[in-house]
Amino acid sequence: MKITVRYFASIREALGTGAEAWETQADTLALLRDELIARPGAFAEVLARGRAVRMALNQVMSSESAALSEGCEVAFFPPVTGG
Repeated sequence: MKITVRYFASIREALGTGAEAWETQADTLALLRDELIARPGAFAEVLARGRAVRMALNQVMSSESAALSEGCEVAFFPPVTGG
């Protein structure tokens, strides 16, 4: 299925892109993350399982078990703090 993947803050900087169209076989956020980690370049480092990474599905914060659907938008970003 085709989806849109967006990257924010330090993840965007490390990958050198803010968004991309992606053809995926994944049916959950967890499987998508694993699929992206397997890509060459910085993906394995910035999306690694040991790193704190937040995910949103269609602009709603979601757990890794959330189901993907055709045309959905997934966003990855590091946790943020404010003051």
